[in-house]
Amino acid sequence: MLTFVARRFDTQRPVEIEIERGQIVCLTPAAERPGLPLVAPGLVDLQINGYGGVEFNDAQLTVEKVRQAALSQDAFGVTSFLATTTTDSHAVFAHALGTIARAIDQLPEVSARIPGIHLEGPFISPDDGPRGAHPKQHVRPPDWNEFAKLQGAAQGRIKLLTVSPEYDGAADFIRRVAKTGVLVAIGHTKATSDQIKAAVDAGARMSTHLGNGAHPQIRRHPNYIWDQLADDRLVASLITDGHHLPPAVVKSMVRAKTAQRIVLVSDITSMGGMPPGKYQTGLGELEVLPSGKLVPAGQPEILAGASLPMSVCVANVMRFAGVSPTTAIAMASTRPAELIGIGGHTLDVGAAANLFLFDLPTASASDRLVVRATVNGGSLVSGRV
Repeated sequence: MLTFVARRFDTQRPVEIEIERGQIVCLTPAAERPGLPLVAPGLVDLQINGYGGVEFNDAQLTVEKVRQAALSQDAFGVTSFLATTTTDSHAVFAHALGTIARAIDQLPEVSARIPGIHLEGPFISPDDGPRGAHPKQHVRPPDWNEFAKLQGAAQGRIKLLTVSPEYDGAADFIRRVAKTGVLVAIGHTKATSDQIKAAVDAGARMSTHLGNGAHPQIRRHPNYIWDQLADDRLVASLITDGHHLPPAVVKSMVRAKTAQRIVLVSDITSMGGMPPGKYQTGLGELEVLPSGKLVPAGQPEILAGASLPMSVCVANVMRFAGVSPTTAIAMASTRPAELIGIGGHTLDVGAAANLFLFDLPTASASDRLVVRATVNGGSLVSGRV
């Protein structure tokens, strides 16, 4: 049994929490005392590409590397995440997806943290801007047979697919994928208003990192950002690391979309956790700046992915959009869990004991939540309680 006292993230009231056999078995009001951390359901990140030198999109990926990346997120309060693979050859995809699936099957510590896979591409726009850092030579139109083969390689573990609906036949493809239970997201797209509407009518329910993976200059209106913001059937994921979207844009999107239709993602890559410097990667030479911004070496104004964890994104959305800690945690925890079918991800008796304890940032502290401890499956996996 694991027992500790903390303040609930939603009411701020102190409670004693008892955990047994992986579940919360008791929540009892406790006396206030100085220095108590907040406690909340663990963070759920729908887009993690890797960490600490490990990239999921890797022809040399091993089960052990998947394990390393999975365990790395404990320190940031993340209890579940989707391992994300990005546009590449079919052979690289098949190897990466198969390796992730084997790691989930073989290692309980991986299956406890990775409930599935996010396939981001290859069915995206080939245009510069919308394509982002995805290699153009591997971009291709949506193809049901290929998707079925990739889902087979992943042993059915693809839970989220990012696709551009700009192609002929994309709506039918989206309808077919959605009927299998996979969450379909619109992203890396130059789609027209009609194409976006058709995609949502067909079953797309999310926008991947809205505002990124876009042309540097677009038509004032209509355009694919406004269209996705306006459709209440779409939940938008945002990268609020302070580099991908300016604070004013985050604030405007949260107000337009409403907090109930926003989830946060880190989009963190293998450069996460690496010290400032230049690194040779599959995307060429990249540079981690002292601020944590990830750029092509020598090009500080161009993004090459993310290197900051979800704990930074949660703190930033509070600061940028003026939302409460309760709302920010919902964006990064309970709401993404619901989207991918993780049931009972709450702070209630009977819920799975996937929790994290943290302090809010202060003016004199870092710009991220200070994570004191993480509990996964009822076990203390990081920090102290």
